[in-house]
Amino acid sequence: METRDGRLALILALAFTAPLAACALLALVRDDVSNANAALVLVLIVVAAAATGRRSAGIVAALSSTAWFDFFLTRPYQTFTIDDRDDVETAVLLTLAGLAVTEIALWGRRQQGRASQREGYLAGVVSSAGLVASGSAPPSAIVEHVARQIASVLDVDGARFEPGPGHGRVYPRLNRDGSVARDGTVLDVDTDGLPVHDEIELPVESGGVVRGRFYLTAATRVSRPGLEQRLVAVTLAEQVGAVVVTS
Repeated sequence: METRDGRLALILALAFTAPLAACALLALVRDDVSNANAALVLVLIVVAAAATGRRSAGIVAALSSTAWFDFFLTRPYQTFTIDDRDDVETAVLLTLAGLAVTEIALWGRRQQGRASQREGYLAGVVSSAGLVASGSAPPSAIVEHVARQIASVLDVDGARFEPGPGHGRVYPRLNRDGSVARDGTVLDVDTDGLPVHDEIELPVESGGVVRGRFYLTAATRVSRPGLEQRLVAVTLAEQVGAVVVTS
């Protein structure tokens, strides 16, 4: 935690000081460089700050850029006032552009992260299907492999498989449509997360018959897997159904 906080502090410090340094240097040649071009340089700095994935860094860089642009590059110099209307408009646009660029950069990173996550899910399903189809691995190895994949996809502590019709006890259940229900009531996993005080059962079906169940444990932290993740877990569990039938 201390390392993460220290890294964030460094990023914010650079986000604040980089526009200061850039404006100080631009002030040396302000007679040769238009304020519009200087503003473009500062937007690039904001882009670099936003590329760290920290919204706070992008915001700090945008506000710092506007402040030092005002101080060094607009008349009267070395004051935080602006006399020229065009410079006022440039400063306002610089702030708005900086904030917009920050949000766009963060959106792009989120999209990239989701794409990578989907590739990981697909790789897990393909690897499990490959093990089942090849017949080269014993059923116990396939079950363990799938259990690890399910735990990883759902971000839970663990998953264990038990063959057979199950216990008489009623557990919260992850259904085939990706919903999670307890006593017939569908839970809001996106908001409240998976149940932490009880195991969650994931039935393994083949040919319309329940061949066993994975029991999922999410006790040490609140996990909020999205619908896509839950459906991937169901798909992975179905791979075990074929193994149980043929074993």
